[in-house]
Amino acid sequence: MPLKAIEYAHSQRDRFLEELFALLRVPSISTLPEHAGDVRFVAEMLVAELKRIGMENVKLIDTEGHPLVYADWLHADGKPTCLCYGHYDVQPAEPLDEWLSPPFEPTVRNGNVYARGAVDDKGQMYMHLKALESMLKADGKLPLNIRVLLEGEEEVGGEAIAKYVAEHPAELKSDFALISDTELFAPDLPTLCVGLRGMIYTEIEARGSKTDLHSGMYGGAAPNAFVALAQVID
Repeated sequence: MPLKAIEYAHSQRDRFLEELFALLRVPSISTLPEHAGDVRFVAEMLVAELKRIGMENVKLIDTEGHPLVYADWLHADGKPTCLCYGHYDVQPAEPLDEWLSPPFEPTVRNGNVYARGAVDDKGQMYMHLKALESMLKADGKLPLNIRVLLEGEEEVGGEAIAKYVAEHPAELKSDFALISDTELFAPDLPTLCVGLRGMIYTEIEARGSKTDLHSGMYGGAAPNAFVALAQVID
């Protein structure tokens, strides 16, 4: 980040934190239908913020589930394009008795912010936006082209964003993606994760006899269901 942008960010530190705290106070729990309004409220907050900092083509995208948020800045001719991803939904906060402070009231302890979503992923997602703001306010431009795509369903399967990405390749065309939703190798050690594995899962049910069958008498005609499952897994 250019020096002037870093100086701007340092000068705005208190405001940046207060804006993050405002996001963290909203229980945007995507898995609970009763919080659908909260999820949308955070999406609308992000739309307003992206417009305020100078990003372009900002829009809230309605889906069959929770909305997506898109913005871009594409004026760095000859430079690569980065797709900046994040999610603004969070997991439920239970069990509440394990929290030392209310999960939706940000608390600073030992230099760390504690709240649901502070590190998964509102904190990192908002860090991206504040970096963009710092560069735009300090230099009036960005060093490369940026597309921003934020989702509200990461904690509940991400079906809406998967469908949108598949249907809008031209709108999202980029040279690389930036995702800050992984871990640091160690405190104060910047860590670059260059690849992520996907996940696939299934449930297999094997039905056998209602009662125990002696293998010496029935083993050939009625295979054991556990053996069948082991063979399938193998």
